Amino acid sequence: MSVPVSETLVVLCTCPTGEEAERLARALLEGRLAACVTTLPGAQSWYWWKGAVESAHEWLLLIKTTRERYDALERTLASLHPYEVPEILAFEPSAGLPAYLAWVARETGASVAGEHRA
Repeated sequence: MSVPVSETLVVLCTCPTGEEAERLARALLEGRLAACVTTLPGAQSWYWWKGAVESAHEWLLLIKTTRERYDALERTLASLHPYEVPEILAFEPSAGLPAYLAWVARETGASVAGEHRA
């Protein structure tokens, strides 16, 4: 299966603890909303919140999914996330290993070029 790189997304999301990162990752994977979630500890975020500059130690999630699954992924993350306004940002990679792109599509059940994987 040939998958255009434009069908793959990398989603960034931060959360406060490793336990939250694992809980969110498992929910996305169990729902087939993501093919892979990489969790990275040790992020230090600085941001404006309610009129003041704040800082927090966070975990960064790198979520690999498809454009087709993004809306459901965003809804799920927003509903399960402990933050009032979670960081959820999606990016389209400029290139990717074709076998990896196909794997992401296959594992999320995305349909590509008229083909549907369940």
